[in-house]
Amino acid sequence: MNYVFPSTLAEAVDILAANAGRARVIAGGTDLAPMFRDGKIDASVLVDITRIAGLGEIEIGDEWIVVGAAVTFAMLRDTPYFRERVPALAQAAASVGAAPIQAMATWLGNIAQAMPAADGGIVAVALEAEALVEDPAGSRWVPVETLYKGAKTSSLDSTRQLLSHLRFPRPRAGWASSWQRSGRRPSLTLPILNCAVTLRLAPLATPQAQAATAGLATTQAHAAPAMLAAPQAPAASAPAAAPEGAAPFATIASATIALGPVATLPFRARGVEAFLAGKTPDNYVIEEAAALATSECHPRSNPLRASGDYRSALIPTLVGKALREARDRAIATMVREQQ
Repeated sequence: MNYVFPSTLAEAVDILAANAGRARVIAGGTDLAPMFRDGKIDASVLVDITRIAGLGEIEIGDEWIVVGAAVTFAMLRDTPYFRERVPALAQAAASVGAAPIQAMATWLGNIAQAMPAADGGIVAVALEAEALVEDPAGSRWVPVETLYKGAKTSSLDSTRQLLSHLRFPRPRAGWASSWQRSGRRPSLTLPILNCAVTLRLAPLATPQAQAATAGLATTQAHAAPAMLAAPQAPAASAPAAAPEGAAPFATIASATIALGPVATLPFRARGVEAFLAGKTPDNYVIEEAAALATSECHPRSNPLRASGDYRSALIPTLVGKALREARDRAIATMVREQQ
């Protein structure tokens, strides 16, 4: 076995091509090492990309947030910007394995394995992330969703291609995210169900609506738990809608809802997303959307985790909690923008 450290992406691609299917890329190795141990991969060269300049960096630009292929889940988990503005990503990163695994495993490596319920894949799909594919033909950005062909089957040819970066749009005021996960224990277990949600709210232009937004979100901002605290459902007596008779404060401009494992690949509940678009994000709309999510998903039974029926029953609970939390966070960002 040869273990090599290319100094550039072009060199890494050339090494893969020169070895004609006998080389594999490695960064964290938390998935690859067990596959070697179990005889699932036959390769004579490992191409370690962790010393390539820039791949261990997170760039928060004006339009895009770009994450290198050597960035670990621990780095995502601990980045203050993600904890504050993209908590779904920080929380998903904190859900992967346990702390020692998070210190080694990379987000792009998690995606390359094409597991339908991988925490990194679910949150990437919800963020509408894109990955930069490198191969002998050059470099190109592709939606992360298109990298999945089926359970544990990627469209990426790991013998000749690699993922160098991932990017997703930088959050703006009115945008927020939420991460929800159910498992038999907090760590070192695959999820029974996981869910990532993003919401983008559009404020209505009337003075009454702006006043309702400010009053509601100020209250929520003071009462909000820490971003990485265990998610709590808002009290039923404090819905997000403006007081009865007042103008609605905002509408849902767009939503993304990603779930796993409810299909053979990370699943976007596009029917629910379409239902939410243009509606006021009150608790009644959210409850209806959460119930609708069940009809779109078809989870299978797993004797080690949960039955399909149990997972189906859990879907509206997790989707509802995620939508409420994302809504409350989105409103808080609108208030901060006004202050």
